[in-house]
Amino acid sequence: MEALQQLSKEALQAHIGELEALYEQGKAKGLKLDMSRGKPGPEQLDLTLEMLDCVNARDGYQTANGIDTRNYGLLDGIPEAKAIFADILGVQPENVIVGGNSSLNMMFDYIATAFAKGICGHEPWARQGAVKFLCPAPGYDRHFAITEYFGIEMLTVPLLDNGPDMELVEKLVKDPLVKGIWCVPMYSNPDGITYSDETVRRMAALQPAAADFRIMWDNAYAVHHLTDTPDTLLNIYKEAAAMGKEDMVIEFASTSKISFPGSGIAAMAASPANVADVKKRMTVQTIGHDKLNMLRHVRFFKNADGVREHMKLHAAILRPKFTAVLEALESNLGGKGIARWHKPAGGYFVSVNLLDGCAKETVRLLKEAGVVMTGAGATYPYGRDPRDANIRIAPTYPSLEELKEAMALFCICAELACAKKLVEC
Repeated sequence: MEALQQLSKEALQAHIGELEALYEQGKAKGLKLDMSRGKPGPEQLDLTLEMLDCVNARDGYQTANGIDTRNYGLLDGIPEAKAIFADILGVQPENVIVGGNSSLNMMFDYIATAFAKGICGHEPWARQGAVKFLCPAPGYDRHFAITEYFGIEMLTVPLLDNGPDMELVEKLVKDPLVKGIWCVPMYSNPDGITYSDETVRRMAALQPAAADFRIMWDNAYAVHHLTDTPDTLLNIYKEAAAMGKEDMVIEFASTSKISFPGSGIAAMAASPANVADVKKRMTVQTIGHDKLNMLRHVRFFKNADGVREHMKLHAAILRPKFTAVLEALESNLGGKGIARWHKPAGGYFVSVNLLDGCAKETVRLLKEAGVVMTGAGATYPYGRDPRDANIRIAPTYPSLEELKEAMALFCICAELACAKKLVEC
């Protein structure tokens, strides 16, 4: 079919009638699918079931160097877990702190500390005035929620095909009230974009006016490849350290989508100064995270290569789902001039950009027909997409058959919303 923009008003009206009939047929199926969050499916969770048996009375509960994981101690995590994350992130074990099941919790704590107490000897952000944060968008809604929670002003930075618009970033960091930037640098949430080497180098070379400026490097999908030719990401910590700017980078990762979201382990990687600063806060905050769970992960995966091999099993499950999404988009919306999307080589999402003013209506139509998507606008600061165009698709949790049904309906709803918008113009 030709681009909808090329149709006459009469032809477009007739096409809307056809789409409405298809929509009613889809609605009549009584679907009940929730695709609002990127959750591993049951088949993925089953891959790690044997982990539950890795720590028991028979096999013991001590680390390789004899530490009793049942007791207090090891504020920054057991050595074996630190080594696994260090390998994955390309840093030294002494640069790593291993925490509980949520890297988001570690991010929140870092921002909270910066806001209320200050970081590395700097004045608390709360006393410095109306501080701001850079937010590449479309991006991760929970990042934006953290900064909004503390009343930090969010400045939207367009996310381009090679990462954030670095010309704009370099300009904005000249303001001393700009205190940091959120980044999902590999297979970004939701677009699936990996930052280019140039982008990473420019990020590491930033000259912010604020001495307490921080790059919040959420490397959540570092090992979440879908293809045999995965994207590669330049090591930002090494780039920053080479310039004497290692304090600027705070990196995060977790096993939430590797083992169990409800019982994973998370990690922060940072400079010695930042690690010491965080541990100082942790001595007040906690007596230590769940070391038995850390040991459970270590015994199951053994090392970082074990994690990488395990992720191939995840990829085998997810690849057909991502293929189904992309094929549905191409066969139903391709060439119609109403939608564009990026083909990710990993991660957890496919992001679709429709004609301006059509995302909310598409999501509404889907919900009315029994398919719940991430709210339109959620991928932008304050939940407001200025173009009302972006929709995040989370293919991982539904079965393949459910996903195919949902995508068929998605394409009908998207085309219907766009056709109606064109008629109004």
